[in-house]
Amino acid sequence: MIQRKGAAYPPTSLFTYSLISILTTLLLITIGCSRSINRKDPLQRPWNTIVRDARGRTVHMMMWKGDPAINKYINNYVKKTLKRKYEINLEISAGQGAQIVSILRAELEAGRSTGNIDLVWINGATFYQLRQLKALFGPFVSKLPNSNYLNLSSPFVSKDFQQPIAGYECPWGTVQFSMITDTSRVPDPPKTPQALATYLEHHPGSFTFSNDFTGMTFLKSLMIGMAPKGTLYGPFNDSTYTTYSRQLWQYLSTIKPYLWKHGTTFPSTLGALHQLFVNGEINFTMSDNDAEVENKVEQGFFPKSSKAFIFTTGTIRNSHYIGIPVNAPDKEAALVVCNFLISPEAQYKKKMPKNWGDGTVLDIATLPVKWQKKFRNLPERKHALPRDTLQKYALPELAPEYMTRLYDDFRKKIIE
Repeated sequence: MIQRKGAAYPPTSLFTYSLISILTTLLLITIGCSRSINRKDPLQRPWNTIVRDARGRTVHMMMWKGDPAINKYINNYVKKTLKRKYEINLEISAGQGAQIVSILRAELEAGRSTGNIDLVWINGATFYQLRQLKALFGPFVSKLPNSNYLNLSSPFVSKDFQQPIAGYECPWGTVQFSMITDTSRVPDPPKTPQALATYLEHHPGSFTFSNDFTGMTFLKSLMIGMAPKGTLYGPFNDSTYTTYSRQLWQYLSTIKPYLWKHGTTFPSTLGALHQLFVNGEINFTMSDNDAEVENKVEQGFFPKSSKAFIFTTGTIRNSHYIGIPVNAPDKEAALVVCNFLISPEAQYKKKMPKNWGDGTVLDIATLPVKWQKKFRNLPERKHALPRDTLQKYALPELAPEYMTRLYDDFRKKIIE
């Protein structure tokens, strides 16, 4: 008798046992691989199966949490609706840009096939870096049933900082950079960079900008306006950047003595810039979100006399997106959340001025008639410029390297 794991098998049945053992092992491996493939690539599965398997799951999303209106929209509407409709728990952690890139790079370099984040709120340079790292799952957007409503014919939606999104990030909202002033202090705000310079000569210390994404977007808008139309678009060109950034630094050097604190320091965040405006230390603030002035007045944070305006040389319009990390622990539930975020209902709620006021990424004409009517009957904005007006002065984003260089050169040539 041959003893194996406490059981006895006759010598004559050893071959049979071995064969069964091998077949069983192969079957388990096959099942395991099948499950692994399904978990790693839900795109091969029917949508109703994805929705079914997403129930009861928790989705961890990393996003910027610096705006109370956005946080309220997520906490009071998105989380509750996902729980009610899909039994999905949405957990939010604070993080953006370089932090997201750093986390995912570290996980991938450590060989972690399963990370801690299911969704990330991204665009621009962050998208570019994550694509370079092959850190994003996809292409997944076409799998989402609500992607049929996306306005992908718009280059402001289908391209992110000149980069085709290629299904690796899902459009979530559109915005256009705007300046903001208190019309009780500045009834006729400057509408060109030169007019701003003239204003500052007579009102020194009344203007500055933040040393962050918003401030760099302001600088990019200025630089694009200084170059012949279309010159800066396409792949990054070092020579072109040098030529027109030189004009930008010359302009900033001219107005620097008239900036807040003589341009010796700059607010580190947009929130700090807003606070200076509210305190009356400066007469202007700004936002990448053209509707932010609406919800800040609604919150009672900005004065009721606050109004948005733009330079007639143009301001940058772009979209922001949702990405799924390649090592997301629950891709099925992440897909369901993405699909909900671009649903007519969620986009409508987000566009309402009293909520977020964010521009929709949907093509309204493709929506069911009832949703077309809802979108078209949204209340007019009282403090922000009409979107039709903004569209006339919209500038597409530049390749991500331009933003990286502006950050670096701004520090070297203006701050230091």
